[in-house]
Amino acid sequence: MKKTVTTALLLATALTACSSAAQPKPTPAAQKTAATGAIAWAPCTGLTRPDGKPLDDASLECGKLPVPLDYGKPDGDKLDLALIRIKATGKSRLGSLVFNFGGPGGAGVSTLALVAKGLTGVNERYDLVSFDPRGVDLSAGVTCGDDMDKFLSADPADSENEALAKEFVAACAKDSAKILPHVGTMNVAEDLDRIRIAVGDDKLNYLGMSYGTHLGGIYATKYPKKVGRFVLDAGYDPTVTFKDRAVIQAKGFKHAFGNFAKDCVAQGCDLGDSPEAIADTVNDLFAGLKGKPLKVGDRRLTEALARTGVMAALYSKFAWPDLAQGVAAARKGDGEALLGIADTYTGRRPDGTYNTGMTSVWAINCVDSAERVTDADVADVEKATAAINPMMKSGGMGALCRHWPVRAKTDEVKHVDATGSAPIVVVGAKGDPATPYEWAQNLTKQLKTGILVTYEGEGHGSYLSGSPCVIKTLDTFLLEGTVPAAGSTCPAA
Repeated sequence: MKKTVTTALLLATALTACSSAAQPKPTPAAQKTAATGAIAWAPCTGLTRPDGKPLDDASLECGKLPVPLDYGKPDGDKLDLALIRIKATGKSRLGSLVFNFGGPGGAGVSTLALVAKGLTGVNERYDLVSFDPRGVDLSAGVTCGDDMDKFLSADPADSENEALAKEFVAACAKDSAKILPHVGTMNVAEDLDRIRIAVGDDKLNYLGMSYGTHLGGIYATKYPKKVGRFVLDAGYDPTVTFKDRAVIQAKGFKHAFGNFAKDCVAQGCDLGDSPEAIADTVNDLFAGLKGKPLKVGDRRLTEALARTGVMAALYSKFAWPDLAQGVAAARKGDGEALLGIADTYTGRRPDGTYNTGMTSVWAINCVDSAERVTDADVADVEKATAAINPMMKSGGMGALCRHWPVRAKTDEVKHVDATGSAPIVVVGAKGDPATPYEWAQNLTKQLKTGILVTYEGEGHGSYLSGSPCVIKTLDTFLLEGTVPAAGSTCPAA
């Protein structure tokens, strides 16, 4: 299938933001039983680009790090974390810079390989390192049956599809019973410290994006004295409830769509002559697809997949042309482009298989929160979000998590306080639809050691946005240790 998806969209959709659970605290003995042996780095094999073609890059090295499956039983079963490294290109090496690109459920190995060319500044003095968190892709990735097309096409998160949601959860429990109790942000924070030890750094230098900001915040809370140069880009507020998150994100995506629509009118697109008309056009497309999906080869562009495609393209303004073209084509009966955008977001490969992004996200989110919503809660949230933004259905997280077989016993993961750490730079974009600016403000306050940098532009994640100001500000901090002044602002690129 031909796809018209830009690299910018591929980068943006790697950064999805969701909530994050308390797992058993490791004993002192467990903390000492880190995998300190050198990682056996070797040339990466088997990596592919999103188009399915082999990723041949001699600078990429891959390795595995064994960590306890259960940190409460440090001498028990081990889990191999998949890692990737790009060695520093210069002589004055500062150590390793570890990346988490978001999710939860985002694969760090494939994403670092994709974005590496945009990180040449920090790569001169840092080894760039990323990893697939436990339960993600190459690190015992969670799988949920062999028919993700069915679940995603029918939107199993929709409260109207309760039976399908239960079927999805049952498939996850059957396929991934061993790993499900041991995913979650608290465990991944422990893994981060094992990675720090294994790469030989006294302190962790870290760049977390979207969900990665929450992971970084939890690490800094657990290990404040091990915080090196920390950047948290597209900050997430861990205290938000199910309803709060849904309502705030509905507002964020409405704002992003409005900006897309204004730009579409200015560019002379054929979706309408005003932002309101363009919104009507898209909603009419959804309504038509609900009763009559479009055939795309042997597949169908359903209402759920069309919504996914539209939402995914709003993560980055660089994907707006793809969105305009995809909607215009779908109105004429050609759903290929819009389906291609949805496939990029959901991790569907050219051969019809999927990465674990859409399964790992549920496993991590559901175990990370003790909150369980009722039918009435889901209905209330969908009513509230529909009143704000009819394009975005927001009841799904609760609909699936209430059936999940593993639950957090406390909401420890909602509490962030890095008192005693080195300064942590938090970046928030005014036009971020997925992690709204107010979340970055809240995270900065909760950390106690946070310094907020404001980006006035659009998109989810500012460091990879192309903003020279953001890049310079963060690179100066990472390379020279110069902490941005409080209240620092960067203009839209």
